Amino acid sequence: MSTHADRLAALRAQLKRQSLDGFVVPLTDEHLSEYVGAYAQRLAWLTGFEGSAGTAVVLPAEAAIFTDGRYTLQVREQVSADHWAYVGVPATSVSGWLAEHAPGGARIGYDPWLHTRAWVEEARRALAAKGAELVAVEGNPIDAVWTGRPEMSPAPLAAYPDALAGRSAADKRGEIAEWLSKRRADAVVLSALDAIAWTFNVRGADVESTPVALAYAIVHGDATADLFVDEGKLTDEVRRHLGNAVRLHPRAAFAGALGGFAGKRVVADPAGSVAAIFDALEAGGATVVATRDPVVLAKAIKNPAEIAGHDAAQLRDAGAMVRFLKWIEAEAPKGGQTELSAAAKLREFREATGALKDVSFSSISATGPHGAIPHYHVTEASSLPIEPGQLFLIDSGGQYLDGTTDITRVVPVGAPTAEMRDRFTRVLKGHIAIATALFPDGTVGAQLDSFARRPLWDAGLDYAHGTGHGVGAYLSVHEGPQRIAAPNYPGGGPAEPLRAGMILSNEPGYYKAGEYGIRIENLILVEPRTIAGADRPMLGFRTLTFVPIERDLIEPGLLSAEERAWLDAYHAEVLAKVGPSLDAEHQAWLAAKCAPLP
Repeated sequence: MSTHADRLAALRAQLKRQSLDGFVVPLTDEHLSEYVGAYAQRLAWLTGFEGSAGTAVVLPAEAAIFTDGRYTLQVREQVSADHWAYVGVPATSVSGWLAEHAPGGARIGYDPWLHTRAWVEEARRALAAKGAELVAVEGNPIDAVWTGRPEMSPAPLAAYPDALAGRSAADKRGEIAEWLSKRRADAVVLSALDAIAWTFNVRGADVESTPVALAYAIVHGDATADLFVDEGKLTDEVRRHLGNAVRLHPRAAFAGALGGFAGKRVVADPAGSVAAIFDALEAGGATVVATRDPVVLAKAIKNPAEIAGHDAAQLRDAGAMVRFLKWIEAEAPKGGQTELSAAAKLREFREATGALKDVSFSSISATGPHGAIPHYHVTEASSLPIEPGQLFLIDSGGQYLDGTTDITRVVPVGAPTAEMRDRFTRVLKGHIAIATALFPDGTVGAQLDSFARRPLWDAGLDYAHGTGHGVGAYLSVHEGPQRIAAPNYPGGGPAEPLRAGMILSNEPGYYKAGEYGIRIENLILVEPRTIAGADRPMLGFRTLTFVPIERDLIEPGLLSAEERAWLDAYHAEVLAKVGPSLDAEHQAWLAAKCAPLP
């Protein structure tokens, strides 16, 4: 099936064979991962969409693809309007669209290993109003027609050193057991891949850019655990690392094991576990305690060893970024560079550190109009030449054993326009507002989100994504539950208090469709702050990323005295921290970039 139209037709034929009138295709895997292995890229195979978040619905006579504001332009570039309707979320939900478009009496299929129970219940209610039915499928119909579907990764597990993790796996399991005891529960199911990697101090290579392995786990009240992972992934070193308290089983045995908890109270995270897990536990006679698993928060609050690792990784990555920025500034005006060549060159600089394990996500290397697509993914077909008069945006990161990085910088190719400088400076003002924020312990990220938007709002402008996401410790570059985002923006969600030890991104932006995009992103660490006379505990942020912010894009007259002072101090710290790792030529370039504003 060479075209996406052929694939859509094949899926419709398969649905008919399975007595279904429709099917829902989310971009996720059995672990509800954001980034998934090639075997689970069903949405991309079916539609051609290569973003990192989306859903498709196929009915007999129509089909729709659902994306949020980050992908409004990208989805139209990659998915044919001849066969697909473009639907924006959250303005229109998948279940709401189904309620309007599904025929009365229709049987709409879904894969219970790819959806949360909350989604299933919502969609079931919406369809019931039309007299339609939501039907769980035994086998995913896309898999039945996907010829040449990739196999799951065979990459082995690797033990992650306790010195970098800051705690032993046994200590973590003991803490989970105490948590279970307080809730009178017997066990907790862990299905999120980063949660399993963190709990057992292991890492893998089954998902591009995220060092996790395809596995499931059940941790019991006695601090023992069952780990379900393919035999071929287990080296002797990993077996010794896991120890006798961790029983090992094939990954395929997980679903059956869920039926063995009759009369037991078992915790399953409703946000992090698929509906099939709840179904299997209940069918086996377990009482399911639907609550957030204890790993989510423990993993988000970094311990001193993890923070020290992050500091080291950020400085190492900053050296690579400085070398890249000097290179792109010199080479882009000459012509001959493209979005793909720039991304490849940045990877070279990171690899030259000798410590890079992988990039932390596919670099968003975007020039001119592509910069206005916040989550643009460059391909051979889409790669544009970097030309004078454009803004070049590079959002990228590295995975190192001691930390995960994520940074965005914008480079003008030639002289920027007055409008570009105005917009960039407003984004910078919002960035500084987050970096310097002080707030009471217990504040949620949504309360801070508008700090970053105010300078843009003053000019009638905004951006259609959250301001900050959590970041893991040599794990996922997008980590919950911490975030800086209002509920109505992508990345928003349930309010989560920010706590000391959490790491987030600080990345306001501005996007002018068809012309350019701007985003300034550093990582920040939540820390306690002492304020004279304060009557409550206070928190603030420490910036972790040290790379110069482009001076030629700044309109100094728009900055307050306090903002100028912050920027000059930040650049002084960049020079002091990163300069010593550079040769004389790069030190001189960095010194010029970090000089105080005139």
